[in-house]
Amino acid sequence: MLLGSFFDEVAVKTELADQRVDLPETQRWFRCALQIAAHKTIVESLHFQSCGAGIFNARNTSQLGFTAINNTTAVPPGVFLPAALQPKCAGPDGILGTVDDVACKTAAGVVCPNAGIECLTEPGPDGIVGTADDVIISLANYTRTITITPLLEGGTTVPTLVLVTITINYSVPNHSGAKSYVLEEEISSYH
Repeated sequence: MLLGSFFDEVAVKTELADQRVDLPETQRWFRCALQIAAHKTIVESLHFQSCGAGIFNARNTSQLGFTAINNTTAVPPGVFLPAALQPKCAGPDGILGTVDDVACKTAAGVVCPNAGIECLTEPGPDGIVGTADDVIISLANYTRTITITPLLEGGTTVPTLVLVTITINYSVPNHSGAKSYVLEEEISSYH
């Protein structure tokens, strides 16, 4: 993933196989490493949803004018909420992190636990997603903050660029302390 890049392109370097990892009793100590890797995958997905697929797409399709790519507290105000929020699903505008975000639903169409905070649906014992025995994993231990600031060059604001900083904070069960993942992207007014 390119950070701080002037390019609005994302390359998928790897894809996870659609397989569950079942560790025998003697290898349970591997769970910790696998659990951390899973959290990093979720963090990168939350970033991609916000910036790559959200902000860039809204700008590229002219859904948002360049001045709207700002926080609601900025002058002039934009559409992105500046607070650390638990991840919800995009509302009618189709963009995450705005005032119209809505409760997320599971693969079976039921509102996710914890007031609709984004959740993951894994297959239950029957091995099929979307059935009554699905395992639902809430992302209630994650927050996402979208901060948009003007870029300065030699003390002067660059009118065609903004810096989007997406901070994902999360806790990992059985690990002490919170983790933070900060990604920065520069977005230009040009498509």
